[in-house]
Amino acid sequence: MSSTVIKLEQVSKRYGNKEVVNNISLKISRGSVVAILGPNGAGKTTTMKMMLGLSTATSGLVTVLNQKPNHKQVRQKIGVMLQDVSVMDGLTVREIIRMVRSYYPAPLHEDHIGELTGLCPADLNKRAEKLSGGQKRSLNFALSMAGDPDILFFDEPTVGLDSETRRHFWERVRQLAQEGKTVIFTTHYLHEADEVADRIILFNRGTIVADGTPENIKAGITIRTVSFSTSESMFINDYESNTEMAAEADVRAQIEELPDVDRIEYHQDRCILHTKNSDALLRNLIEHRIPVSDIRVETGQLDDAYASLMETVKEEI
Repeated sequence: MSSTVIKLEQVSKRYGNKEVVNNISLKISRGSVVAILGPNGAGKTTTMKMMLGLSTATSGLVTVLNQKPNHKQVRQKIGVMLQDVSVMDGLTVREIIRMVRSYYPAPLHEDHIGELTGLCPADLNKRAEKLSGGQKRSLNFALSMAGDPDILFFDEPTVGLDSETRRHFWERVRQLAQEGKTVIFTTHYLHEADEVADRIILFNRGTIVADGTPENIKAGITIRTVSFSTSESMFINDYESNTEMAAEADVRAQIEELPDVDRIEYHQDRCILHTKNSDALLRNLIEHRIPVSDIRVETGQLDDAYASLMETVKEEI
């Protein structure tokens, strides 16, 4: 059995004269957790709609579980949790879940739905209109799981949730992925994508501008810093001798001549070098025998990579 559950081949989508998705191709594997990111209007929502069969590609091919997205068998094996929370007033949570489960040939057991979504017996007995915002989102999560789907689509799933509820939600998502289910989600909380996703697909202006693990995207785009301490005289302003000043100037000159350095900063007792290639910079520090100690290498966050990439895309257009 192929591990590919979703495939897009040279897919484009136009509305009138406006092309919102431009000739994209991608494959998504079973059991993966994929974050689709991008600014508003980047094409990510339209792409998800085509995967869900809610929109048809102008050109190209979209398949889900080797079928067209709107095929009945596909609809029975996907679950969807949209950003807008809507519930049926007048029914209890339990009644709504049972009704939705009845639509599927092999639904997930009620007890398992409760365990996954954190809905306790008291929540299940509440009428939908009495639920808090977080409880309504838990209900939507439960409904997305009702048919025991193979693929889950989440659109901004943690908006409005407190930090503890968010943490529990993503723990359950990882559990589902370990069981072989595929999870595709959008979010504006970039740290969630960084922590949870196996893969990030970054959209801008209808095209895919980055695709890889969070680590690879950060490593390929963000600036790293290499910082260290060196001789104490290097960082003091009141020197006791011309010899110390000369030594300090010599060390600074060595540092300023290092390749692979984009910017140099001095803060208190540390020198901070900004670089795109920390490995090469460390090798040069050792080869030049610059007297350093307490070396630290730090990588920017996904937020930094995202901002850097968006700026690069703007400059290229």
